[in-house]
Amino acid sequence: MTEYVNEHGNEEVLERYELSIGRIRECLDEETVAEPYRAFFQKTARFLLMIDSVHGRLRQGGELSLEECQRENELLYQDILPGNYECSYANPDYAAEKIGEEYGAVLSFLYTELRGAIAYVYEEKLSYLAVLNELFIEIYNLFEEEQTPDIKQIKDTLYWYASDYCDVFFADRIKEQLGITDSFAVKIVEESDLGDLRYLYKYGEYISQNEMLGARYLLSLDEETVKKMADVYTEGYRMGFVNGNKPLEKKKIVEVRFPIGFERVVKIAMENFAAMGLKTVALRPGMSVLTKKGTHKIGYTGGVPNKQYDYDHKEDAALFLDKRFIERKLEVQKTVYEQNKKIAETYAGPAVMETFGEHPFSPKSCVHALRYNKKQKELSVMYDGRAGQMVNHYIKGEERSFTIISYPVPEIGKDYKEIFGEVIKINTLDAKKYERIQQKLIDVLDQGEYVHILGKGENRTDLKVQLYKPKDPKKETVFENCVADVNIPVGEVFTSPVLEGTNGTLFVSKVYLNELQYKNLELQFLDGKITKYNCTNFDSEEENKKYIEDNILYNHKTLPLGEFAIGTNTTAYVTAKKYGIEDKLTILIAEKMGPHFAVGDTCYSWSEENRVYNPDGKEIVAKDNSISILRKEDVSKAYFQCHTDITIPYEEIASIEVVKRDGSREMLLKDGRFVLEGTLELNVPLDEFEKGHK
Repeated sequence: MTEYVNEHGNEEVLERYELSIGRIRECLDEETVAEPYRAFFQKTARFLLMIDSVHGRLRQGGELSLEECQRENELLYQDILPGNYECSYANPDYAAEKIGEEYGAVLSFLYTELRGAIAYVYEEKLSYLAVLNELFIEIYNLFEEEQTPDIKQIKDTLYWYASDYCDVFFADRIKEQLGITDSFAVKIVEESDLGDLRYLYKYGEYISQNEMLGARYLLSLDEETVKKMADVYTEGYRMGFVNGNKPLEKKKIVEVRFPIGFERVVKIAMENFAAMGLKTVALRPGMSVLTKKGTHKIGYTGGVPNKQYDYDHKEDAALFLDKRFIERKLEVQKTVYEQNKKIAETYAGPAVMETFGEHPFSPKSCVHALRYNKKQKELSVMYDGRAGQMVNHYIKGEERSFTIISYPVPEIGKDYKEIFGEVIKINTLDAKKYERIQQKLIDVLDQGEYVHILGKGENRTDLKVQLYKPKDPKKETVFENCVADVNIPVGEVFTSPVLEGTNGTLFVSKVYLNELQYKNLELQFLDGKITKYNCTNFDSEEENKKYIEDNILYNHKTLPLGEFAIGTNTTAYVTAKKYGIEDKLTILIAEKMGPHFAVGDTCYSWSEENRVYNPDGKEIVAKDNSISILRKEDVSKAYFQCHTDITIPYEEIASIEVVKRDGSREMLLKDGRFVLEGTLELNVPLDEFEKGHK
């Protein structure tokens, strides 16, 4: 077993750090930089000195009371919290107003990058802190030398910072994922007294009421309930390998992604994974422009201080992204994987615990935020494709798996505890019952030429989804009977549609995708590919389309329909209606509450060659489409590195009808109710709820 290593014992690093802090302290009293820039540098210097104060306390082993921990956490994050962000240099529009348009966005980027120091000081990564301090000093020196330095000089400095330290920040993140060094977070979970809530502040993440109240509630649950939560999570992970015909026995590393506050569950899960022969690793979400992935927070997560802040900085790499940098980053990635390829082969995949219940977020437009130009969007797409191929070369898709489970946070409302209990029940529903009912749907769907989905009322959905034709219906099936393994809870049948002949409109009045809200989202398909798109989040059509391009299309010109599914979890649907939380649910649960459609890659991407079977013994054969099959000729044309599920709620469905190959038709759902014989049991929760609310 390797050990987590901090850098406090490294005298060379410590000296370098202390020299940089000494210089930053001098900046507070100097007048060598002209206004309005001096105010920016002094404000930023005070932030870095606050980081140094935390460093000094940690170095001396100082203990804080719970109230002192809360105060320290608040001070570190207060500048970007709603109410303060409007007057923060982290806000590109404010920075542009105070510093000028030419320098505002660039210095706002600098301040945002330096805020990564919060994570590094708690992890005791002194070399990282020294790098950030030296970057600040280098930019400061430019403004000392000239009253208004050439903007190109500043951008060049930031470019070479990104290029030079790519093989540190980015390389280290890959190594952490491979378990080469034990995880900082795993150490906290293993060694902390979880009854003492001061442990929440050891990560350095923002701790909101969600994390604090959630952790307190978890402490109130009996050991049996907590173990049940952990067991369904880890068993789902194990069954993902079993059902996917993947070799768990070859794996040694599992990456756990979890919300801070759930450590009681995570600790038992880690013990379960150890019994499977797996060592647990956990990564913090990327804190640097070199490791971030847009607004996505991949890893163990605290509260989000301000989603608008994250949104405004999601394309900060626009400052330096070019072909040379892309090649540099790919070179670093390949070097790390090549040096550790034997270890990479043992990485099993992520086990993800998510939360839901936060107030839906719809971003405001930030005029001066850095954004990719057309060429950079193309480079970003190219990088994602090549990086994805490289990962699959060293960590083969056909040999790795995952699982995802989700729980509410206190922000969901006054019924939090009741909702939490309902979600535990939903996550542990009788899988055999759903398996039996879903097979009835599959038996009819397997006979289909296509499925016609029609919206109800104001829902404008009118979509024909073309289905794969099995060669041997007695041994082959088109839809997967999904119960509770990789996607918990139970409740869907899904397929990879045939693109050619899949035509029409997909519409949903309100949906929450990847932590962003969409209003009146409409996608039009021709031969399975998106041709037109719009929503009503912003006043202008241009902004609405750009919102979709950035956050659903991920800068691709179009995406195919990678999945069509019918969710069957009416129990989850009724829970959502009962507590009025439909717009706050994670897609993981929402996708089980009606028909859903995923744009991007299929559910089988990178593992199409694995032979998988439904519980009835039939092999699932609809795993490719006309785009994904291009992997056999040119893998760069086959994958998009994204998969976004969009669900239509039952009450917005007029009908889902199967048009069979013999020309006959059979209705599966009508007016939001299941009508196929053998599936009527799914209506019981709906009928009982409706009866109780008349």
